[in-house]
Amino acid sequence: MSKYSKKMVKKIVSLIKSDTYTIPEICERVGISEAIYHKWKSDKIEFFEAVKKAEESRVKFFVAEAKKSLLKKIQGYEVDERTTESSIQPDGTAKIDKLKIVRKHFQPDTGAIIFTLCNGDPENFKNRQLNEITGKDGKDLIPTMYVIGDDDFIKEFNEKLQAEQATGNEHSDNKT
Repeated sequence: MSKYSKKMVKKIVSLIKSDTYTIPEICERVGISEAIYHKWKSDKIEFFEAVKKAEESRVKFFVAEAKKSLLKKIQGYEVDERTTESSIQPDGTAKIDKLKIVRKHFQPDTGAIIFTLCNGDPENFKNRQLNEITGKDGKDLIPTMYVIGDDDFIKEFNEKLQAEQATGNEHSDNKT
């Protein structure tokens, strides 16, 4: 099992920066256990900070690469595709008989364009519907509800309610 050293920290940090290795993969490559890795991370502040800085650096690199790829997808791009035909000479060496280069053009990607517009300029390009609960200028969509029923019953109920409120009694259907 390896001991903690600046060289070991450098190896671990290098692996973290270079790829998306898991902790078990990193530990296997440098010859330490996961328990040791976590112990170093909790006990040694310089190790914790070096790992954190390496992780941040990796994320920044990925973001930069994603932006470059997105730009290519938005603009479209061209690549040269090469094919060769070769033959073996009597002396055993290979000779290129024919080299064919075909330039291929890839059109801009509609999905990438939509993604960029929706996220880059959401006020003008929305990839969602807005469902309002209120009407125009904040007015209600649903008109005020009216109770439909026996007018005499409603009038009597309201008179009872007003009388009870005037005397300080609360309305209750369960009076004994």
